[in-house]
Amino acid sequence: MANAKIDVYLEEIISPINRNIYGHFAEHLGNCIYGGIWVGEDSSIPNTNGIRDDVVEALKKLKPPVIRWPGGCFADYYHWRDGIGPRKNRPKRVNTHWGQVIEPNEFGTHEFIEFCRRIGAEPYICGNVGSGSPKEMRDWIEYCNFPGDSTLAQERVQNGHPEPFGVKYWGVGNENWGCGGNFEPEEYASVYRRFATFLFNFGKEPIYLIACGPAGNDKEWTHRFFQKLGKRVPIYGFAAHYYCGTAGTSTEYTVQQWYELLQKASAMEDLVIQQRAIMDIYDPKREIGLIVDEWGTWHPPTQGYPLLWQQNTLRDALVAALTLDIFNRHADKVVMANIAQTVNVLQSMILTEEEKMLTTPTYHVYEMYSPHQNAEVLRTSFSADSISFKVEGEERRIFRISGSASLKNNKLFLTVVHTHVNEPIEVLINLYGGKAKEGKVRILTHQDIHAHNTFDFPNNVVPKDDEEIFIEGSSIHYTFKPASVTAISITLE
Repeated sequence: MANAKIDVYLEEIISPINRNIYGHFAEHLGNCIYGGIWVGEDSSIPNTNGIRDDVVEALKKLKPPVIRWPGGCFADYYHWRDGIGPRKNRPKRVNTHWGQVIEPNEFGTHEFIEFCRRIGAEPYICGNVGSGSPKEMRDWIEYCNFPGDSTLAQERVQNGHPEPFGVKYWGVGNENWGCGGNFEPEEYASVYRRFATFLFNFGKEPIYLIACGPAGNDKEWTHRFFQKLGKRVPIYGFAAHYYCGTAGTSTEYTVQQWYELLQKASAMEDLVIQQRAIMDIYDPKREIGLIVDEWGTWHPPTQGYPLLWQQNTLRDALVAALTLDIFNRHADKVVMANIAQTVNVLQSMILTEEEKMLTTPTYHVYEMYSPHQNAEVLRTSFSADSISFKVEGEERRIFRISGSASLKNNKLFLTVVHTHVNEPIEVLINLYGGKAKEGKVRILTHQDIHAHNTFDFPNNVVPKDDEEIFIEGSSIHYTFKPASVTAISITLE
């Protein structure tokens, strides 16, 4: 007898899942770019035109839809002309926000576009509002996208790319409430209007301008921004940032801190619901998409490693999975999301050390969840007893199971996060409006809730197949393992 249930309503489609929800973010920070993505053409590490081959091959498997670059805080003092032309002539700058290391500008616009093309992702460029000008950003768009014979287009051709890059996504600044200028929302709305006035479509496809949204679920920022903005300029996206932070450290945490961080991550659902509700007041037709272009865990610094390098455990994998499930469930509200960051920084997909490379538990969640991309999300309900835990003596509760379900080509894809650290749970999965023919299961879990992958043991935490699933028409019985992420693919009759 099952003591929990999941109800999937096959005929109740909420919305298509925009594959951009599965986007990534790469900033000039720590070893994300240099050593992580870029090693240079003269490196002994296998590369193509300076870009690491092993990182490219690993990322391609995730089917990444979009990559945001060059920041982050780095974006609002990045001047794009520093990163074009012969590399030997590019200026060296001080990376002010991130350790005051020297930025060699070896990895610039052309290198970023090549990286995106090689992994199959669309580029999303974040422009400089904090220390830049509308003209500077306007010229960057022309350089990238204009197919004609202008001086900037000719310069792109001379720098090795005759065809326009066709960059669609452009962020008008980053965190302009903080490192991007410390603006009040009304100030930024005025600055956004000024910039957007001069950001033209220079190619066949129109550009998609993205405004800076709030820090976390700051409702006041959103109200004040849209009240001031008016309707005189193009805006297609509005980007919030939310980091769930940490509880303990990246690898050392108690059972209570395991639950605490998962609960912090689950606050993303309130952000999505409440921010979209505010936007609906000013944009009832939803012509402006809600974006979360920075999110993830942020653990204390790891001593002896580059800036914002952190290990990635099974707990991080559950954070990623439950967040992606939130985005899936609210696919009618969210059009893009970008986890921070792609390589070697914060909640990364990949860790590198010289010639070594490994994929993290978070990477494996993205690989497991890739069938959700462009599928249609279904109404689904999850029912199970909650779990009690304490934070500084205060009793709290967290869900036991959560997830999302989508449909594509007569195949149901169900992903489930089970948060309990040591007890399995038997679940009855009910299909309403159809019957199951067969099912396949993949699980990401480990007996140790602190488990992670290292260069000595790179496959310590990897997905595994499970055949213990029982199908009886519209009923499916499955026992979810403790501390697990599970993906179930079901072929319908």
